[in-house]
Amino acid sequence: MTGTLLEVRDLSSGYGESQVLDGVSFAMGVEAVGILGRNGMGKTTLCATLMGLVRRSAGEVHLDGRRIDGKSPEQIARSGISYVPQGRRLFPSLTVDEHLAMLAKGTKGKRWTPKAVYELFPRLAERKGSSGGDLSGGEQQMLAVGRALLLNGSLVLMDEPSEGLAPTIVDVLVEAVHHLVSEGTAVLVVEQKLRAATAMAERQLLMVSGRIQAESTAAELLANPDLQTRYLGVGSAVETGEHAAGSPAKGRVS
Repeated sequence: MTGTLLEVRDLSSGYGESQVLDGVSFAMGVEAVGILGRNGMGKTTLCATLMGLVRRSAGEVHLDGRRIDGKSPEQIARSGISYVPQGRRLFPSLTVDEHLAMLAKGTKGKRWTPKAVYELFPRLAERKGSSGGDLSGGEQQMLAVGRALLLNGSLVLMDEPSEGLAPTIVDVLVEAVHHLVSEGTAVLVVEQKLRAATAMAERQLLMVSGRIQAESTAAELLANPDLQTRYLGVGSAVETGEHAAGSPAKGRVS
């Protein structure tokens, strides 16, 4: 890791009297990092807390040297975190073009514009007149990522991006993640699928019971069934036929 972009210090949060995050700490630079864990370990709560959607009870979050915990979701987004939520949260009646147009104002002269999103995801360009409700799951996920990119943040936070997607679509997302990092944008990928997480990021943080319990690499995780069982509860790296990890892709997604 070269330099620190995001630093999370002893972050705790929950819902009512139920604490979910219990002193989460990690740091990352301009890189792809995976946070991997089983269901119910606090991964989505971590995303929501980082974005200000769930109020922290303790701890600090710093982005590019500036403290952002305690700010509103809108302020956090303006600070530089672009969020791709679990479930995509698109508007079924709006077209692809209309989704992107909502965030296009102020993107002139910046890296990410609707034109650049269509270049990254050519399939979206083919479907620009289609409504969100008529898109396939993979197309919806591409649109959710593209919409987030229009904020031109320094960090893209993705919550379960491979959920419900075929391996060929996960391939597209993997290539997009590597492309973003190659251009200087950090990506934090929160996943429960081993193959998808390790394909997107070599550095992996393992989350158990609301804490980062260990750090590993994609290569080590895939080669170590005992490590998988201990932290993820799976017995095989190819358990569900998920996306196989490969070398970082270069260039645009085709």
